[in-house]
Amino acid sequence: MNHSIDMAMESYINFNIGLVQSECAQFKEHHIVAYYGDIGLDAIEQFHNVIKDNVKKGKRKKKLLIILHTGGGVVEVVEKFVEVSRYFYNQIDFLVPEYAMSAGTIWCMSGDNIYMNYASSLGPIDPQVRNNNGKWIPALGYLEKFNEFIEKSRDNQLTNAELLLLNNLDLAELERYQQAANLSVDLLKQWLFTYKFKDWTKHKTNPERQGETVTDEEKRERARKIAVDLNNTSKWRSHNRFISMRTLQKDLRLLIEDYSNDTQMMYLIDKIHTLILQFLQKTGLSRVILGYAEQENENL
Repeated sequence: MNHSIDMAMESYINFNIGLVQSECAQFKEHHIVAYYGDIGLDAIEQFHNVIKDNVKKGKRKKKLLIILHTGGGVVEVVEKFVEVSRYFYNQIDFLVPEYAMSAGTIWCMSGDNIYMNYASSLGPIDPQVRNNNGKWIPALGYLEKFNEFIEKSRDNQLTNAELLLLNNLDLAELERYQQAANLSVDLLKQWLFTYKFKDWTKHKTNPERQGETVTDEEKRERARKIAVDLNNTSKWRSHNRFISMRTLQKDLRLLIEDYSNDTQMMYLIDKIHTLILQFLQKTGLSRVILGYAEQENENL
């Protein structure tokens, strides 16, 4: 694709991201980053540079909105993203136009607010790791299959084919998968308690406790319950299961900001979403990270 056309498309996308900041009351005090694509090690520098560029060139603001669309990736990279963005911003909100899966879900849980619409989804937090062949795999799937083989072996029900597969499993690799799974749960619990629940002072979603004061112990327990549920592959049946906003609100009792009935925001976000997906398709890129920060003389 012609480089000048790439630049023109990127400029037009940035213009529309700017409209979100100027026309949506919720985000007038935010810098904005649109993150579309996989969450890989090579994204750390790219994300860091976009954040620094926003801070350097834009009006001084302490809030950041991340418009996120991802199939997931490396949870350790998400941890670095959170460290970088929290260094510059006091409040970080996430908006999910379509889906943010796996590591993307964990990243959303580090936010102060999560905005979704009726069609948006998060996913189970089964971490993706590279196996010895360099292929991305869901860690919990391998661990559960290993545990299944062990149980069948104890009952002398292991077939010859399963025994061969069991013998070929790398125990060190399995330990790495377990550590990734544990890290996902630990980070989610920590971030929910520290950020998402920081202003949660009264019970809202429990009809029997509505209006009562929330204790730190109750916040930690709710964070633990959400982390365990999202990490439960038996509950969701699939690493790629799309968990709707309604399910998150009803079953996990997670507070989500529903923008489905905000006509202006729906229009602007849908337009940005379509433009970025088209940009990715035309350029062949696996990821695009765009930053927007209102300039000091922008309205002069």
